[in-house]
Amino acid sequence: MMKNLKITVNGTTYDVQVEEVGESAAPAAAPAAAPAAAPAPKKAAPAAAAAGEPVVAPMPGTILSVNVSAGQSVKSGDVLVILEAMKMENEIKAPKDGTVSAVSVSKGESVDTGATLVTLA
Repeated sequence: MMKNLKITVNGTTYDVQVEEVGESAAPAAAPAAAPAAAPAPKKAAPAAAAAGEPVVAPMPGTILSVNVSAGQSVKSGDVLVILEAMKMENEIKAPKDGTVSAVSVSKGESVDTGATLVTLA
């Protein structure tokens, strides 16, 4: 049986078709997804204690460099962190003007999607 679904990823909507292979595939996928999602909020909780707006990792990767330090003033668009994902360097930029209240990562650290990198006040 084919199902037509709309999936939105980072604001872009995709029309996809999904084929149900059998009943055994669905129960096996559900338990595997639940434990994988649970650790992310636990890791983000200590960083959330810092006052301000968190800047999070848009994808899993490795921190190549941290370009800011706590107390530093930044402008919207300034590069805060460079994140390597899939052999590409991604500049994580400040979403707004502000002051860095906390830096939650260091060079060489691996991060998951949604992990807090920097907190802006």
